[in-house]
Amino acid sequence: MKTLYISDLDSTLLNSKAHLTDFTRDTLNALAEKGMLFSYATARSVNTASKVTEGLRGDVPVIVYTGTFIVENCTHKRVVSNFMTEDEIDVVKAATKKFSVVPIVYSFLDSVERFMYDPQVVSKNVREFAKTREGDSRKLEVSGRFESALVGDIFYFTFMEPKEKLLPVYEFLKDKCNCLFQADNYTDNWFLEVMPSAATKANAALKLKELTGADRLVAFGDGVNDMELFIASDECYAVSNAVPELKAIATGVIGSCDEDAVAKWLLENFRE
Repeated sequence: MKTLYISDLDSTLLNSKAHLTDFTRDTLNALAEKGMLFSYATARSVNTASKVTEGLRGDVPVIVYTGTFIVENCTHKRVVSNFMTEDEIDVVKAATKKFSVVPIVYSFLDSVERFMYDPQVVSKNVREFAKTREGDSRKLEVSGRFESALVGDIFYFTFMEPKEKLLPVYEFLKDKCNCLFQADNYTDNWFLEVMPSAATKANAALKLKELTGADRLVAFGDGVNDMELFIASDECYAVSNAVPELKAIATGVIGSCDEDAVAKWLLENFRE
């Protein structure tokens, strides 16, 4: 019986400072050498995920952008891709007009990954986020309001506004696209991330299970966006800092993200 282990990153595999500890990295690398199939599923891009998991080896592809892509861990080559349909793009356009909010647009433009925004019309939160991405080759400022960013193969939208302003946008979009509405792990900002309907951590994990020839799926997580992944898994473990809703459906609750809980559980339970 082959088991695929998949962990969320932020506040699960990473500690509360968004850091992969030496213990967790070294433990996962040692277990991978013994044949453990391990991957992660994150809302992060492959760029930021690879930075915070630097030194983590393994041949199993990883899941990024909340299941929008499955990419090879080392080369970042896309194995599975999901893109927004024209209908999904149109409904996001309708939301921007109805609620006067403007998202970042993530797209492949001439085969190059970009995130695009007009600094004159986006929120203060978006501009502050953009400052944290100085030097990021994906960053592209445009002019001409929101429509000028709707180019290339679009796969993701991110709204950043106060919770009360984003809530009606979420209610408008949630039945038309796959939406993730939550507070940021490290700031007071709120995010509404809009993805293709087929792009979920659960769908991507099941596809990765198939690609690796695994018989079982074991998941680790902390947030509401891990619930579908937990439901799709044969076993699922919430870290002790997880939200109550996730703990309620978990097979068990392990230690916190600041205690290397995922790595310690795998060290104790993985068998070659």
